[in-house]
Amino acid sequence: MLTLEQINAATPAEAAILLDGLYEHSPWIVERTVARAAPFASLVQFKHALTQTVSSSSLDEQLALIRAHPELAGKAMVTRTLTAESTGEQARAGLTDCTPEEFARIQQLNADYNARFGFPFMLAVRGPRGTGLSRQQIIDTFARRLAHHPDFEREEALRNVHRVAEIRLADKFGMQPVLGNEVWDWQERLAEESDPGFKEQGQLTVTYLTAAHRACARRIVQDMQEAGCDRVTIDAVGNVVGRYEASRPDAPALLTGSHYDTVRNGGKYDGRLGIYVPLACVKQLHAAGTRLPFGIEIVAFAEEEGQRYKATFLGSGALVGHFNPEWLDQQDADGIPMRQAMAEAGLRFEDIPALQRDPERYLGFVEVHIEQGPVLNELNLPLGIVTSINGGLRYLGEYTGMASHAGTTPMNRRRDAATAAAELALYLEKRAAQDGDSVATMGQLQVPAGSINVVPGRCRFSLDLRAPTDPQRDALVADVLEEARAIAARRGVSLQLEEAMRASAAPSAPAWQQRWERAVEALGLPLFRMPSGAGHDAMKLHLVMPQAMLFVRGENAGISHNPLESTTSHDMELAVLAFGHLLSGLAADAT
Repeated sequence: MLTLEQINAATPAEAAILLDGLYEHSPWIVERTVARAAPFASLVQFKHALTQTVSSSSLDEQLALIRAHPELAGKAMVTRTLTAESTGEQARAGLTDCTPEEFARIQQLNADYNARFGFPFMLAVRGPRGTGLSRQQIIDTFARRLAHHPDFEREEALRNVHRVAEIRLADKFGMQPVLGNEVWDWQERLAEESDPGFKEQGQLTVTYLTAAHRACARRIVQDMQEAGCDRVTIDAVGNVVGRYEASRPDAPALLTGSHYDTVRNGGKYDGRLGIYVPLACVKQLHAAGTRLPFGIEIVAFAEEEGQRYKATFLGSGALVGHFNPEWLDQQDADGIPMRQAMAEAGLRFEDIPALQRDPERYLGFVEVHIEQGPVLNELNLPLGIVTSINGGLRYLGEYTGMASHAGTTPMNRRRDAATAAAELALYLEKRAAQDGDSVATMGQLQVPAGSINVVPGRCRFSLDLRAPTDPQRDALVADVLEEARAIAARRGVSLQLEEAMRASAAPSAPAWQQRWERAVEALGLPLFRMPSGAGHDAMKLHLVMPQAMLFVRGENAGISHNPLESTTSHDMELAVLAFGHLLSGLAADAT
């Protein structure tokens, strides 16, 4: 096994020999990285430096790097001229055992891909867990990526090149992500539970208090008990609460966690990553017989997504006294009131007021979450520091003009409601970009009873406006509403707008954000600070105690609320290590 000391002591040429095969037929990457950035404080720092070398290389060099890789199940495999590394990777994925039909399909995909992009399909076939993708997963990914834009696909190919190198580097150094693998496995087992109608299709859907939801709660209870939590309970709204006690009685606790419900046909890591990363730390502490000068309370929030009932953040809201008793009478799509669903789950809604936490008993709240966006993925960064959870407003709107004949109404006499909405949509894009980190979306656009030969007389639309601070959000909203009205006046249409949702921004507490920053720096990673455009349970806890979040990079362009949502066990490992550093820092502060 190699050591980092050997790399730091080597010349660039010597390091390239030591790491032969790390990047397929491309020793220049190691040579330049060592010449530019050695010595390295950690293997994580070295990995990131390698990605920076590739990012700063020329387009021709990047294409040559991709083209240095063999096709999957291609000529080099058939003629046994693959490198030892590629041979092992393709064999582990079962590509050497393709059926004739699978082999023919992959050959056709290889031909189509090369014709479209001009380089071979690059996929880290050992996958995010490192144990290998199935042949069907490879074929499905191959077919999906054929539809990408060439520039995006080149970057995606390079990201897979780096993932291959990451796995090979771990093999060469004998450093496997044991903690990350455990977090991965916990989540895989939890994802075995899914609501009827979705499970049969291989889709993950877990909505509040369904049989699958209750099964997830039981699984989390078992996982928390086995990891070493001293007390594990299911509270009056279905939150699973695991408590690891402090070294002294009556000490305050660090509150952490996230949600375990999902959207329909969602991903495995949204929310759930924030349950199992801290649990991995608790398991380590328990195994070592270590107690900290503060307790650790992990809450797996029962509901955050608002999928079954219109009660978003129900689980975390109950902890800050924001459970609305009127929710109990809401009915789901099958006519089942929440009150009945809770009773059938054995929950006592009369006990909900007692769930409210006393902020004096807690140090603060921290949450680990998959990013749910493309930024970290594009930057080749595994972790990001959240500066604020965006505040937002939502509106439902409608422009009303005059429906008229598409052939006989001159362009300068039209009162087209759809083009008014289209003009507003383009303005949203332009206005939000002025702030850099504001976002604005018209996610719904509908012409009621529209016809191909009729100028639209009505157009319904939605507005979703978000920014990291409330003043920035309010300025964005004011400009958008002013433009919406100006468009109506210019085009001779009327406008109706109804506010549908308002949420305040939740800036990270500076001291807690800095704790995450120190933890990430301790790993040897550069700091990247970013706002969260999505809402999180931390928004609720922010109302009563300091909070800060850590983001973990997502695969597949960071897509979330989607079966393609993914991250790697290596990135999960780094999240666990960062959480451990945060705990150590808190412990040092308390002594």
